[in-house]
Amino acid sequence: MQSTNRSTVTEFVLVGFSTFPRLQPLFFLLFLLMYLFTLLGNLLIMATVGLERSLHTPMYLFLCTLSLSEVFYTVVIIPRMLADLLSTRHTIAFPACACQMFFSFAFGFTHSFLLTIMGYDRYVAICHPLRYNVLMDPRGCACLLGCSWAGGFLMGLVVTTAIFHLHFCGPNHIHHFACHVPPLLKLACGPDVLLVARAVGLVCIAALLGCCLLILLSYAFIVGTILRIPSAEGRHKAFSTCASHLTVVIVHYGFASVIYLKPRGPPSLEGDTLMGITYTVLTPFLSPIIFSLRNKELKVAMKKTFLHKLYPEKL
Repeated sequence: MQSTNRSTVTEFVLVGFSTFPRLQPLFFLLFLLMYLFTLLGNLLIMATVGLERSLHTPMYLFLCTLSLSEVFYTVVIIPRMLADLLSTRHTIAFPACACQMFFSFAFGFTHSFLLTIMGYDRYVAICHPLRYNVLMDPRGCACLLGCSWAGGFLMGLVVTTAIFHLHFCGPNHIHHFACHVPPLLKLACGPDVLLVARAVGLVCIAALLGCCLLILLSYAFIVGTILRIPSAEGRHKAFSTCASHLTVVIVHYGFASVIYLKPRGPPSLEGDTLMGITYTVLTPFLSPIIFSLRNKELKVAMKKTFLHKLYPEKL
């Protein structure tokens, strides 16, 4: 993506944690443990869904795919961030920066789209249970998954192409721990920077708000249907199938809104770095915990699949 007649910058310097020199070893240990737990949790979910035949349903197929996108998203950013915490040289090549941005946006938006179709799945299951097998047949599920991945990669391509077609004439210090759009735009020069910044911001916010509104619409119908269920036990059982998904949605969009909808103010390297951590490290860390603890069926399947092999006499 580098062109000598378009840019004098051949590499960038990531300075996200430079203001916390004494805390870097502690950050490394903390983020490494959270990253390993994130990988383990998502791999455990995928293995459980794959091995347990009772979970071979659209709901858990979407959950398995969500875990896969989360693994890819964290692999794109966190290993590089961990390496920089132990290194004195924090440079990243121009093409590598573009690749990191592309894949982080691709998997990040794929994650949002998957959460949206999971909301639709819960809407169909609760509001139209008799038509569930027809509306969520294997072909339809494959189409929804394909559209989610294609949409995510299209978003990544659009944003990355727009950013890296700008002219970078120096300086080359990115005030972040990854190739993030706002600090990169501050390094660009030329008449198109403001237009690109507004266009990229509008596209990202429109996509996120669109997904969020579709999920809210799904849950508006779900709540209306649940409230019409005569028994308290029936209402609780119906809502319990949505609790883990709804919690992850709140966490995901809550932290995303902090990143994309924060009010304009004086730039702060420390504040931007810490806010970036919430979305890059904390959200993926919490997601498998929420699904594992708040989804009774998945929790039982994990115990049956893995604990039975370790402690067969206790099950």
